[in-house]
Amino acid sequence: MTTTSPPFAYDDLPDLVTRMTGDEKHAPSSSSTLDVLWVLYHHVLNVSPDRVDDPGRDRFFLSKGHGPMAFYAVLAAHGFFPADWLDTAMAFDSPLGGHPDRSLVPGVEIASGSLGHGLPMAVGTCLALRSRGSGAHVHVLVGDAELDEGSNDEAIAFAGARGLENLTVVAIDNQSSTHGRPGRLVARFALEGWDAGEVDGHDHSAIRDALLARPGRPTFVSARVERKTA
Repeated sequence: MTTTSPPFAYDDLPDLVTRMTGDEKHAPSSSSTLDVLWVLYHHVLNVSPDRVDDPGRDRFFLSKGHGPMAFYAVLAAHGFFPADWLDTAMAFDSPLGGHPDRSLVPGVEIASGSLGHGLPMAVGTCLALRSRGSGAHVHVLVGDAELDEGSNDEAIAFAGARGLENLTVVAIDNQSSTHGRPGRLVARFALEGWDAGEVDGHDHSAIRDALLARPGRPTFVSARVERKTA
């Protein structure tokens, strides 16, 4: 969570998102993540605008990077960059592109958008932090359909086998997975030794409690949201 009062509140997020226009907004992908992102930055992550390069900071990886508008709105709301940047998002010379760029946007840890990359990258980051004796935690946000990518299978199995207790994965479950069926995601992670559970993706208290859990092994949270229709 940020260490100072953010310039905007949760109720300001719709207006912040609306300031971004253009054909590349991927609005459904963005809106489904808004509540989880707010809880992460407001209640969970140990990071702030004045500590974006602090080695001891928590890391957040937006693996579901093709719909970053909610991410941009939450970062602006917490003072990572001026809210005026939102007005030119997706423009040719804007730092706020259709996929987040870690070299252009303060607070962005990875350049993302190619699905299936965030979780494997987070596993490597967790190993590096563990080797340094760091207490920093890594959170990854993925989509349920993204977990169909085979690159995640090895990462899930490896993290469970190595007991990466500094790793939390949140999946936005809008029932768009090709292989989806009720309870499949939770069962898949639990089988590999993760602490796995499901929450309402709009219930801030439930999301916060799940993300703050530290069970001594990697954590998976399936955040249920409305079914994707377009």
